[in-house]
Amino acid sequence: MKRVFSSHNTVLAHHARNLLEAEGVGTELRNLMLSSAMGELPPTECQAEVWVDEKDVARAEEILRRPPESGPDWLCSSCGEMSGAQFHQCWKCEAYR
Repeated sequence: MKRVFSSHNTVLAHHARNLLEAEGVGTELRNLMLSSAMGELPPTECQAEVWVDEKDVARAEEILRRPPESGPDWLCSSCGEMSGAQFHQCWKCEAYR
């Protein structure tokens, strides 16, 4: 296993994990509760971390480096709900773009 992401912000660690899991890359979260030890441990030891298998490291790093999707909003063909470009699934009816 190898660490591909770390942050003091656990929300960002979970987001990175979600991005990887959505692409089929298995992950493991570590050190989620160590932020409460800040001041007692070195700052680098208190970061939430996302780890992946060695075979998935290059793919995981590529996924995490991708810029966020941008572009025009899109209209769901099933229910007519407008969604932002970053969404691939309608929040209202769950139909895919």
